[in-house]
Amino acid sequence: MPARVVIAEDEAIIRLDLKETLEEEGYEVVGETGRGDEAVRLVNDLSPDIAILDIKMPGMDGLEAARAITSARKAAVLILTAFSQRDLIEQARDAGALAYLVKPFQKSELLPAIEVALGRFREMQALGDEVDGLQEQLETRRLVDRAKGILMDKHGLGEGDSFAFIQKTAMNERRPMKAVAEEIVAGQLTP
Repeated sequence: MPARVVIAEDEAIIRLDLKETLEEEGYEVVGETGRGDEAVRLVNDLSPDIAILDIKMPGMDGLEAARAITSARKAAVLILTAFSQRDLIEQARDAGALAYLVKPFQKSELLPAIEVALGRFREMQALGDEVDGLQEQLETRRLVDRAKGILMDKHGLGEGDSFAFIQKTAMNERRPMKAVAEEIVAGQLTP
């Protein structure tokens, strides 16, 4: 399946050239605009794999758009601009851009930059998903420990019996242990 791309470039000629280059190489350009605020909307609406953004655009500059897109983990961001000042490069990095190309660009530079940005974004998504899963596990563990403490203090069960009660109730009712623990903590479930 080809990578889906949103292009945000205020110069129509460059935008058209970029679109043709990408489509020739098998990418699917799903949206294009000359405004930064519109780029954020397109990314939210169309869920592309990557957004290619110019820095200087009306409505919202490319750095602000990159920040909005990357903070929501919506798509990889590649900055394509005529500016090569170090402070802009650092701002782009801090805004979450995964690649930075200076115009005029060559196809031989653009395609590797896109693929590297897409690869890094996939890695970041996987890590983010892993972190989310670990946070959920930690939250469940804390809640189960709190429920065990309540069962031990208020109902005189031992630690093992408290855990067994939570686990057995969850299995019998086909519910997550977290849900059972929440009910115990709320005082809605007792042994």
